[in-house]
Amino acid sequence: MPNRRKEALDYHTQGRPGKIEVVPTKPVMTARDLSLAYSPGVAEPCREIEKNPDDVFKYTARGNLVAVVSNGTAVLGLGDIGPLASKPVMEGKGVLFKRFAGIDVFDIEIDSKDPQEIIRFCEMLEPTVGGINLEDISAPDCFVIERTLKETMDIPVFHDDQHGTAIIAAAALINALSIIGKKIEEVKIVFSGAGASALSTADHFKRLGVAKNNILICDSKGVIHEGRTVGMNEYKEPFAVPTEARDLTEALAGADVFIGLSVKGAMTQDMVRSMAKDPVIFALANPDPEILPEDVHAVRDDAITATGRSDYPNQVNNVLGFPFIFRGALDVRARSINPEMMLAATHALAKLARQEVPDTVRGAYDGSEISFGREYLIPKPFDHRVLFHVAPAVAMAAIKSGVARIELDMDEYRDRLRASLGPGREVMRWMTNRARRKLARIVFPEGHNDMVIRAAVEMLEDGICQPVLLGRAERIAQKAKAMGISVDGVEIIYGAEMESKRHEYADTLFRRRARRGLTLAEAQWNLYKPIYFASSMVEAGDADAMIAGIEANYGEILRPMLQVVGPAEGVSKVAGLYMLAFPNRELVFFADTTVNIEPDAETLRDIALQTAAFVRELGIRPRIAMVTFSNFGSAPHEESDRVAKAVQLVREADPELEIDGEMQADTALDAVKLKSVYPFTNLQGPANVLVFSRLSAANSAYKLLHQLGGADLIGPILLGMAKPLHILERGCGLQDVVNLATVASVDWQAKNKQV
Repeated sequence: MPNRRKEALDYHTQGRPGKIEVVPTKPVMTARDLSLAYSPGVAEPCREIEKNPDDVFKYTARGNLVAVVSNGTAVLGLGDIGPLASKPVMEGKGVLFKRFAGIDVFDIEIDSKDPQEIIRFCEMLEPTVGGINLEDISAPDCFVIERTLKETMDIPVFHDDQHGTAIIAAAALINALSIIGKKIEEVKIVFSGAGASALSTADHFKRLGVAKNNILICDSKGVIHEGRTVGMNEYKEPFAVPTEARDLTEALAGADVFIGLSVKGAMTQDMVRSMAKDPVIFALANPDPEILPEDVHAVRDDAITATGRSDYPNQVNNVLGFPFIFRGALDVRARSINPEMMLAATHALAKLARQEVPDTVRGAYDGSEISFGREYLIPKPFDHRVLFHVAPAVAMAAIKSGVARIELDMDEYRDRLRASLGPGREVMRWMTNRARRKLARIVFPEGHNDMVIRAAVEMLEDGICQPVLLGRAERIAQKAKAMGISVDGVEIIYGAEMESKRHEYADTLFRRRARRGLTLAEAQWNLYKPIYFASSMVEAGDADAMIAGIEANYGEILRPMLQVVGPAEGVSKVAGLYMLAFPNRELVFFADTTVNIEPDAETLRDIALQTAAFVRELGIRPRIAMVTFSNFGSAPHEESDRVAKAVQLVREADPELEIDGEMQADTALDAVKLKSVYPFTNLQGPANVLVFSRLSAANSAYKLLHQLGGADLIGPILLGMAKPLHILERGCGLQDVVNLATVASVDWQAKNKQV
């Protein structure tokens, strides 16, 4: 396993220190841009906001900005480490807000333990932000701060340590009780722990219908009961109930539910044995639960368990709550986050877990099937559907309870949230989950490369494929150790020492290329080269796919691949493809970006057909534009004629395919222009596949859009090969390697009908 400490420190120090940055959302490239962004143009929105304060949401980022505020006095698992040491946690919170709900964050660490100072500081932030997430502030100060701010401020204030666990655990409880057939108003619930999270969770359970006297809370002094005076305060007092139980052991006898928000080892197997039939045991202390699920199941086969950890079923993770609660609250400009909104989030999560899990989520965790039941009570943290289930539920509750400033069309709002996920993310999520369902054995000839070694370890851990590294095992292990990671479990082979396989592969290559000038001696020599050996592994079925090219130019890798494996039957020319993902628009496919320099009409036809087949495999309907410098004959030239001919050839080969051209790139992507200026076009909407007339245009276009336009690139994907072999670009990053390996896995599955 990797050295987690070194890996975490490297993660935070590589490149720009930390995890966040501020990025402009408007162009600031020219003097004109600057005059609009700042002086004198900025005066105009200032005047409008002065006349109508609500226009601040129209002209500034306030409506999508949350302050994560902490003094570092109660950091999870670390305790009172102070504001400076807590900053990485608060930056991380900001990353989660952005990653899961698209919310921008200022993390603000306050050097004060005085609740009144913190209250006043937050109050003064109100003109800046749309909401405040209080984080890692110790009890009882956190109660005082949140309560006061909710009374004095006109924006949402939410202490996630109190309410996050409550909302998620309540959703899991609803579904657990549904499975075992117990009524929520009748169950007896015992808490271990009486901190902010435990008291808030108990309070939230009462909103669900749990009877007050059926909740027993145990702290370090024992059960909170009527008449107790030791260790009590105004926040514990409302949970004092009439009971003879005085410690956790006595409280759990006959109990239906255990909620652990305390410390490792607080619950014993004897306590588990004493509980009622079908006990529900949520041991939520992190990183070590009060009792491990395997210890529970060793003594009770009828128990339902949950933890806060990702390596067990039913992870109660706050990330299922706060990003989406704030998303819904901000989008209706709510004045607060009230109990109705928290209940709405709970019920939305519980309802979502009962729905059929789509392929984009199924298999995302160890390739397992996911369906509602004892081991799937709440959605997985990376279930993208949470965004457009929880946020609308919260927004609607805010509207109905009267704390929203604006109303939304909920159907339109859900569609907008779906679109915000980004098509590139959706495609890669689908591909990753598909890859995990049947692992491909992927060989990497550049096995000694640092980036490839890191990617192999990551892919093995994430269950994306079975990586095979070519190279000397000792050298690869040494390089891995120097990087602070371990290659244990990664298969490593050294072709130069596999004489029998080398000769077998060389004989096959000689038979294939003998009439093209290759001698047996040359074939045997070539098999000492990793690219030939790896390609031969795929050709012989000893590997399912190959990824190469991180240390060589494209042509040097493509030629051996064509010699050893070659194109698929009926394919005369292979082609390269990139997928480009842009914020808030459909995924766009560019071809040919890597192989054919100046394709003729027949090659352009083949490129279009191969690309269309790939796009259809993703479940997307292709709309193809054949792109050049003219629009429908506006500039007669050999190139435009060649592209127009290619369109006709594609239509003859696949009459159902939506294709048109020749046309310019802006025309292809402009729905208004297509409809108004060229109403005769066969495209029913803007093109999502652009096939370029020459390699220079396609190659330049995708690189410029990536560098200057902010497009996320997925590729290059090699189309038309008989088996899955793909080529990386030199200088690519770790995620590019992982993405292309994922594509290769799905390619192998499709070619072999594996899933």
